Amino acid sequence: MDKERNMLTLNIIGAGRLGKTLAQLARHSGRYRIGVVLCRSLAAAEQACAFIGGGEPRDSLQALPAANLTLLAVPDGAIAGVAAALAASGDVAAGSVVFHASGVGEAGLLAPLAALGVQCASLHPAFSFAEPARAVQGFAGTRCALEGDPAAFPALREFASAIGGVPFDLAPGGKAAYHAALSIASNYLVTLHDLAARVAAQAGMSDDIAAAVLGGLMRQTLENTLALGPPAALTGPIARGDAGTVARHRAVLSAADDALYCALGLATARLAAGRLDTAAQAALGRVLQPGLRAE
Repeated sequence: MDKERNMLTLNIIGAGRLGKTLAQLARHSGRYRIGVVLCRSLAAAEQACAFIGGGEPRDSLQALPAANLTLLAVPDGAIAGVAAALAASGDVAAGSVVFHASGVGEAGLLAPLAALGVQCASLHPAFSFAEPARAVQGFAGTRCALEGDPAAFPALREFASAIGGVPFDLAPGGKAAYHAALSIASNYLVTLHDLAARVAAQAGMSDDIAAAVLGGLMRQTLENTLALGPPAALTGPIARGDAGTVARHRAVLSAADDALYCALGLATARLAAGRLDTAAQAALGRVLQPGLRAE
């Protein structure tokens, strides 16, 4: 009983993949008691509670029980509306913590609650919640970005650590830049793989061979750049100032792929500028001009 009395209560509004995962991790930590689990339908809420292993299934915000923390794990476009409805209900106590888990949205989405003295913030785990059962197993060590009211940070740092995360603070106003960085690192890496695979197919490489060759090289390069930093990890013709090789590359690319190659090549040339003389930099600048290539 003493242990239960010392537990903090966590309400979950929106028990999708992220909400279910964080709720189960919180319950397993022994630090949190799951209060309300609210979904659009009662059936969905009941299924979520079964996965979490606790909680009271709900399909309405009316008469929401008090909680120390309330997670709004709803779609980004619904956060502001849910926050306004919660504020209008009067069921969220001043001094309690309400947080959302949007990657790009800021704590300002919770402004109606903040106006009532609720501590409002965002906690975004840099993690892919593709399947909750797998996510629970692999979450440990995940970095969790905190943004919003500093008064909420102690409770959210404790929450992140309890579920196996590693919390860190973002600069005020830094949420969009943070999410852009994640998108570049994750999504654009996939786009680069797709581009490289298409060009490899022109060389007659099978899908299996291309996956092995490109995958091995991409993994090695990622490890190098993480360990050494981008300038030191950079290799290849642009790093050497080899404009002739760059021209030969461009000659075999489709117009669309050539445009990508040039955009990336010019950025790479800027990254390599410290090791290239003026003549090499100028030659690369000329050979990487979009739309100008030897056919």
